[in-house]
Amino acid sequence: MPRATSGRFSRTHQPSIKSAAASSSSKNQSTNEGTSAGVRNPIFNTERFGQHILKNPQIAQTIVDKANLRPTDKVLEVGPGTGNLTVKILEKAKNVTAVEMDPRMAAELTKRVQGKPEQRKLDIIIGDFVKADLPYFDVCISNTPYQISSPLVFRLLSHRPIFRVAILMFQREFAMRLVAQPGTELWSRLSANVQLYSKVDLVMHVGKNNFRPAPQVESSVVRLVPLDPPPPIKFEEFDGLGRIIFSRRNKMVHATFMAKGVIEMLEQNWRTWCSTQNKMIDDDTNMKAKVEEVLSSSGYSEQRAAKMTLDDLLKLLSAFHDEGIHFA
Repeated sequence: MPRATSGRFSRTHQPSIKSAAASSSSKNQSTNEGTSAGVRNPIFNTERFGQHILKNPQIAQTIVDKANLRPTDKVLEVGPGTGNLTVKILEKAKNVTAVEMDPRMAAELTKRVQGKPEQRKLDIIIGDFVKADLPYFDVCISNTPYQISSPLVFRLLSHRPIFRVAILMFQREFAMRLVAQPGTELWSRLSANVQLYSKVDLVMHVGKNNFRPAPQVESSVVRLVPLDPPPPIKFEEFDGLGRIIFSRRNKMVHATFMAKGVIEMLEQNWRTWCSTQNKMIDDDTNMKAKVEEVLSSSGYSEQRAAKMTLDDLLKLLSAFHDEGIHFA
């Protein structure tokens, strides 16, 4: 089952060294982010949460429309901010649970629906989405706080019961990695892991000027539909193989497995597996030869990770498992 893991794309959205130094002093909390595009939100210091409020109502409406909400739907919204997406979701859904890290923005969202019929349909959880206890939901919609992009995806994919669809906005490079195909420049371990458990496609691109404050990068919206039932593949095993394969994605698979430390790690895993299976361990076992035999017999020795499909990766994983070689 997928677990939330740290994303590699968060650094782009963190304050620059200059602005980080400035924000450490209470005297300078109103300074800029260090670039002309990074002007602070005049009401909330949203940058500390990697959050940029979507201000374009047409974009917000399109995101909600793409979710194809039903009157009976319970919706989970991550990072609602001041509620520009939330109010549009409330018009169509039965209930919305909004998870917001910043108590001040949660208070602003509460005020926005106070005294209105929508107030009864909105529940707000103040805290970290990755650690929060999530209720049942049919649909997830998120203008994702940048630093939790990867944890959010894998938290959603591991959620049970399985939801119907998620419409998620991310930094563009991250979004394009999610939808990347084998043989393309952005095909990666992230792409393979997410596509093993879901169907993901690009909905639209969103320019930086549609946010307040404007981020330093462009954004994109993707649609993620979890596979139901999910494939009977242990995530840690598949991810462990991907960690090795994609560490040198343009090298031959054989060369990648011969890299320093890989054979030793696989031998340790193999000995652990033999122990759990009550199998005799031959001290003369040549793990390097075993790995080379698996790669050769499976036909992937001269392949490159950049061109391996999900099916290729699963076949290679199965070939290793047949020899008792595991990755987690």
